[in-house]
Amino acid sequence: MRVVLAPDKFKGSLDAGEVVAALAAGVARVRPEVGVVRMPVADGGDGTVGAFVAAGWEAVRVGAVGPTGMPVEAVYAVRGGTAVVELAGVVGLAKLPGGRAEPMGSSTYGLGMVIGDALDRGVRDIVLGVGGSASTDGGAGMLQALGLRILDAAGCELPRGGAALARADRIDRSGLHPALRETSIVLASDVDNPLLGTRGAAAIFGPQKGADPEQCAILDAALANWARVVDPEVAERPGAGAAGGTGFAAMALLGAVERPGIEVVLELIDFAAEVRGADLVVTGEGSFDEQTLHGKAPMGVCAAARAAGVPVVAVAGRCLLDESRWRAAGFADCYALSELEPDPRRSMVGAGPLLEQLGARIAREHLRS
Repeated sequence: MRVVLAPDKFKGSLDAGEVVAALAAGVARVRPEVGVVRMPVADGGDGTVGAFVAAGWEAVRVGAVGPTGMPVEAVYAVRGGTAVVELAGVVGLAKLPGGRAEPMGSSTYGLGMVIGDALDRGVRDIVLGVGGSASTDGGAGMLQALGLRILDAAGCELPRGGAALARADRIDRSGLHPALRETSIVLASDVDNPLLGTRGAAAIFGPQKGADPEQCAILDAALANWARVVDPEVAERPGAGAAGGTGFAAMALLGAVERPGIEVVLELIDFAAEVRGADLVVTGEGSFDEQTLHGKAPMGVCAAARAAGVPVVAVAGRCLLDESRWRAAGFADCYALSELEPDPRRSMVGAGPLLEQLGARIAREHLRS
């Protein structure tokens, strides 16, 4: 028998690789004869590069700057002429010094530095995973690092940060990295928000980055001006508001094509080949809820497994869906750490051993010889 373990991270507790390790230990304890395929996954947010490194891609380390300009080390994954770059790993919320948000001045400049490094290595196909951004700069910082000049009415270059975009008057593309002309970029995202308005980058995601209502309004106005300068039509596309508007910049000026993040990940790690002929797939994430059903990693895994005729069970820190909902979504079973440890804090701290218990239970109930 063979089981494929393909969960996403349990946010704030374990990364996807650690979730896989705990489940695998539980399966081995009860059914040591069962073959275990370890395939941690992600949907474009934090943990995306780790999923590819776990699948055998080369990890490339590079110096960059975080969202506030402080030096950070970033990692991206490479195989052949393709690179997977993760926004969260360089300019994400976790990269804010001391966790102190700077909603008006933080930027995606470091992300552009990482992309530039990949281009200098000869990469010409880039998967850009977006999610967990600390900034609302419309992707302007990313473009500045790649050579774009953003000028005000007096011809002076703008500083980094979303608030500064209120003064944008025109752009100069002449200095953009020349390799971009022959580079294909896929925007891996699970967000369909436009750039502006009540569903836009500032209104919906600004508060997560420390912006109060007044700052959100200022940032939305600045992004509206940025869209006017660059391409107003692209601002309305689904996904333009991803990662504080990074989706907008990638689509408008880098020719990026948006795709659901989990679909891109599963395709590149060749999940279909691994799941073929398996007896069971186990997926999941920290919170199994309504958001899960709308394009998150477990749903992508479930769809791919069911297409191969393989049953799927879910594991989660907590399951907020009733049985009728997760069964209708295609899952054969759902296991939650909260069943073993109701206290959320203890559950997060002890997630590893609890997941091992669930792995053993899954093996007993779904991997019978």
